[in-house]
Amino acid sequence: MKLLIVAVGTRMPSWVEAGYGEFAKRMPRELPMQLVEIKAEPRTTGKPVEALMAAEAQRIGAALPARCRKVVLDERGADLTTKQMAERLSGWMEQGDDVAFIVGGADGLAPEVKSGANESLRLSSLTLPHALVRVLLAEQLYRAMSLMKNHPYHRE
Repeated sequence: MKLLIVAVGTRMPSWVEAGYGEFAKRMPRELPMQLVEIKAEPRTTGKPVEALMAAEAQRIGAALPARCRKVVLDERGADLTTKQMAERLSGWMEQGDDVAFIVGGADGLAPEVKSGANESLRLSSLTLPHALVRVLLAEQLYRAMSLMKNHPYHRE
């Protein structure tokens, strides 16, 4: 099993790559984390937002493994504690399928991506920049794994 962060947007600032990379390299071999960047549809073409999101949805769909659990990041998703995230992660590991966390672009995710997901999570009630979401999600996945392994990284 592996964790995928499928995120719309490329060419992130160096601090994003460094932050994500730090937590990705800390993940254990049995649960590697991989970032899959999806090219954003140009916002300068005059296309309606729905068309832009539909084009990104196609790219997202093409990037996903044939068989995986799809988890969209959305402001209306379930609000989990770290302990609950660790419990979810443990359950997903028992099932064995890859888990893809899908992060939308500037306009969010197309309705068909949201409706095709197995579940929806939110990281915060605050509006977060999409670049920061990559780092925050990677850290939370590492934290959940450390909690499962009784590693001292997480303290309650």
